[in-house]
Amino acid sequence: MNIYTEFSKYAYSYAKYNFIQEKVAQHLLQFIHKQPKYILDLGCGDGMIYKKIDWKIEKFVAVDFAESMLELHPKGKNIEFICADFNEETLFKDLQKEHFDYIISASSLQWANNIDRLFCNISSFKTSVALALFTSGTFQTLNKIAGVKSLLLSAKELEKIQKKYFPDAKFEIVQYQVSFESVREMFRYIKKSGVSGSRKLLSYKDMKRVMSEYPLNYLEFEVLFINTEA
Repeated sequence: MNIYTEFSKYAYSYAKYNFIQEKVAQHLLQFIHKQPKYILDLGCGDGMIYKKIDWKIEKFVAVDFAESMLELHPKGKNIEFICADFNEETLFKDLQKEHFDYIISASSLQWANNIDRLFCNISSFKTSVALALFTSGTFQTLNKIAGVKSLLLSAKELEKIQKKYFPDAKFEIVQYQVSFESVREMFRYIKKSGVSGSRKLLSYKDMKRVMSEYPLNYLEFEVLFINTEA
């Protein structure tokens, strides 16, 4: 199962399990002070960013590769939907025809096939950005016990790429913890929230072992925030 089918399959239960993404979106918007009127939201999901914006917007372009997510997004005359993958160069060629005074993305860019190329495409708009990406510090203890390598880049790797394309950006790392009543409930959350990247590397036997050995009652999350507002 790839990331697309994971998010599509669980789109209608997503709102129940996306409390970390909500925290990330709320924190990300705290960096934005100029109340931009023309906004591009990459990996918009069910509209978490749009729902939290409390100022008037002239145009909001919402991009996501899951149609089921776009169906859940708030609708309005000022909202344009694009069902597309931000890994595709053609998307950015089309978007370059429009004007944006802010590019926002919360909790999705970490799944890019090539983050260096993606940051290059975003920087080509020469406008303010507010970006939040999960790092390899997410599920750190869980991955260690399972003996698997994180699919995500480390904060240090992301910072190196950020400095290449957004040298004057503000850079902040925030760590979160989400507690659960049981390890079983924890794994259910991982499956339905979309934060795992849909990877299934463990056999049933290994999964049982991890569930019995996991020493914490919470999951670890690490998020990198990048902001270039002058």
